[in-house]
Order: sequence, then C-alpha cells, then structure tokens
Amino acid sequence: MREIFAGLPWWVKWVAVPVIALVLFGGLIASVVGFVIGLLFKLLVFVALVGGLIWVVRKFTASSSSRSDW
Repeated sequence: MREIFAGLPWWVKWVAVPVIALVLFGGLIASVVGFVIGLLFKLLVFVALVGGLIWVVRKFTASSSSRSDW
C-alpha cells in the first residue's frame, strides 16, 4: 500500500483521497458527530437539573431546620 501512495503526487494523497472519503462517509461521520453532540447536550442538561434539584432541596431543608430553632 505504501508503494502505491509513494508514486502518487501530493495532491492525490492530501486532497483527492480525503475528499473521496468525505463524500463516501460524510453522512456516517455527520451522524456520529450529531449523536455525540446530542449525547453531551443531554448529559449537560441532566447534570444541571440534578444540581438544581440538590440546591433546592438543601435550601428548603436549611430554611425548615432554622425555623424549628425558633
């Protein structure tokens, strides 16, 4: 395989082959990237919601325990 690519011009190795790969596998690459970005967004929303829930619970438990001290 190296011998085949060694005899080709630089533009075939660095321009034509990547363009052909993007044309053939572009949809697959876009699907994988979209899936990963969607998963990271859902994970970020999950962490924010759990953090907000913990903050609300601590705020209400702290305020209810301070009322019982009166």
